[in-house]
Amino acid sequence: MNPAFSVIFLTTLIGAGQGLFLALFGAELAGFRGAEAGARDFLVMGGVVALVLTGGGLLASFFHLGRPERAWRSATMWRSSWLSREVIALPVFMGCLFLWTAGHALGLPSTLALGSVAVLAALALFLCTAMVYISVRFLQEWASTYTFVNYTLLGLASGCTLATALAAHGAPSLVRAYGACALLFTLAGLVSRSLSLARNARIRPRSTVQTAIGIRHPQIVQRAMGFMGGSFNTREFFHGRTPGALRQVKWAFLLGAFVLPLCLLAIGLASASAGLLALAFVVQYAGLLAERWFFLAQANHPQNLYYQAVS
Repeated sequence: MNPAFSVIFLTTLIGAGQGLFLALFGAELAGFRGAEAGARDFLVMGGVVALVLTGGGLLASFFHLGRPERAWRSATMWRSSWLSREVIALPVFMGCLFLWTAGHALGLPSTLALGSVAVLAALALFLCTAMVYISVRFLQEWASTYTFVNYTLLGLASGCTLATALAAHGAPSLVRAYGACALLFTLAGLVSRSLSLARNARIRPRSTVQTAIGIRHPQIVQRAMGFMGGSFNTREFFHGRTPGALRQVKWAFLLGAFVLPLCLLAIGLASASAGLLALAFVVQYAGLLAERWFFLAQANHPQNLYYQAVS
């Protein structure tokens, strides 16, 4: 598939926002709300950052629409479409997050209840986002439980890494706990993503050139796409990169999303360096952009049996 950068930014930004909120609410459940001076300010600041991230993801999604003024129609098929459910789940989560943040800003006593509802909305959003891809059964690289696991773990990893960086400035008592969670989720994401890469490498396509044209000869090679110029098919369903370029992106995201952040987090925690902890998030987010591009590009659409090659 040809990755759309609007979708890449949408999924990575909202994932980081969801992960950050879950980290903040976890601290509140652990009693951080009244544990020290400035606790409320930190939770409000974190909530605002999470809102900015999810709002940025929502804004990015509009660039994927041919007619943005008709965006509301994307929610009308909620009974059968996971995309429509995601369109509904995102603003619902943002609304719950806003109320939770506002509750802390105003000193309301009901923030735990508001946060609990927001947690359910965050988990529903993780599910809807992953199911958009899992439900496309003929794209075998996407149609796997690993898609949901990876989306969730990578969102939690980036959110906890960001929470660690923010805590270094506003809540020093949380740095160790957040750092440990960031290390744990980043390592778990590395394991899960590696397993999904191994699974996808073993996939045998259900459709081949032989089955597509009904000729069983073992050596059939496509030489032309069937027409002179490009089309919607060649623009949207194939990325146009070489296998070598895909391998480079794969190793780049494994390094940027997992290995380097693990090292930066470990060194930053050991040296109490707020700069290194902030750098860990920046590097990890850049790596996640590459990871999401690779995830989308790796899916091999059956139509490419006809339109991939140019004579």
